[in-house]
Amino acid sequence: MVARDEMDRYLRQVLEVEKFKDYGPNGLQVEGRPEIRKLVSGVTASLGLIEAAVAAGADALLVHHGLFWRGQDGRLTGWLKARVARLMAQDINLFAYHLPLDAHAEWGNNAQWGAALGLRADSRFGEQALGFVGEAGALSTLQALAQRAQAVAQRDVLVLPGDGRALRRLAWCSGGAQGYFEAAIAAGADAFLTGEISEPQAHLARETGVAFIACGHHASERHGAPALGAHLAAHFGLQHEFIDIPNPA
Repeated sequence: MVARDEMDRYLRQVLEVEKFKDYGPNGLQVEGRPEIRKLVSGVTASLGLIEAAVAAGADALLVHHGLFWRGQDGRLTGWLKARVARLMAQDINLFAYHLPLDAHAEWGNNAQWGAALGLRADSRFGEQALGFVGEAGALSTLQALAQRAQAVAQRDVLVLPGDGRALRRLAWCSGGAQGYFEAAIAAGADAFLTGEISEPQAHLARETGVAFIACGHHASERHGAPALGAHLAAHFGLQHEFIDIPNPA
């Protein structure tokens, strides 16, 4: 068991929350019961995940995508009211960590996704150093990299092949980091993996020769929350369960 406020302080410290300029509040977003015995982790605080956490007997929910974002209307109506009301009715705490969970060197989305791919970062790139880059190792061909990325994502991935060069350096950044492609190229990457793709990246891959692989936003970001949840369970002596709500995006 751990006190809610103690977990809040611990997470703020180890994730270095104050370092990041983010799109929404990191930390405790909905206050529930003061003591936590059962923690459920997941990617997004959707109603489906909240209902699953209720069924699992959770005292707290730990997610990457919380409920409140910069520029959002903010009124508790419709879908937002339904999510908040369900959490409050069951007295469940909601902890959400966006960029701090992407960036963490051990439990973060990029560190854990890289490990699943068989990659280890030796440097960072991009805004707020969110992008990871390292040696390709055994993934030295685009075919090997694409096959590994698809196996980890458990879904089809979109591959823009570049110029077919041997892969020596690989860069990756989970989620909607397609805008980091130019920074990855500048960091010396021969291929870049992220969750999403926008129209400009197809042209950049053709014109620079650097391959681009879009693996799905959700698929690339389902690694950090369970890793952090498992750490918290071990550190505080909690029950922990990761619940993945499928998402094709």
